[in-house]
Amino acid sequence: MGLSSDIIQINSVTPADISKSVASRLKSRRLELNLTQNGLAARAGVNIETYRKFERTGEISLHNLVKLAIALDVTTDFATLFAQKQYQSLSDLLEVENSNRKRGKKL
Repeated sequence: MGLSSDIIQINSVTPADISKSVASRLKSRRLELNLTQNGLAARAGVNIETYRKFERTGEISLHNLVKLAIALDVTTDFATLFAQKQYQSLSDLLEVENSNRKRGKKL
């Protein structure tokens, strides 16, 4: 596959795809730790039905997702979510600093 097919694949990801992928990775982690659904839900303080629905559909509140991350000791993964851009050079950084606009562009 070439670069253009990779770009198409990335752009065709839906919110449901991402949610289900997160749920699948969390389930894998739970199983690696030899925890039952009930055990993890109890450890995290999340209702068992809420947790089962998450594994099945990928749907969960951010608050409950964070509670599960705390229970699995993977909260550092949230540190990179929406992290600020890393600049490649000093000129890139200076270009951004010289920009006075502090709001997003209107579409």
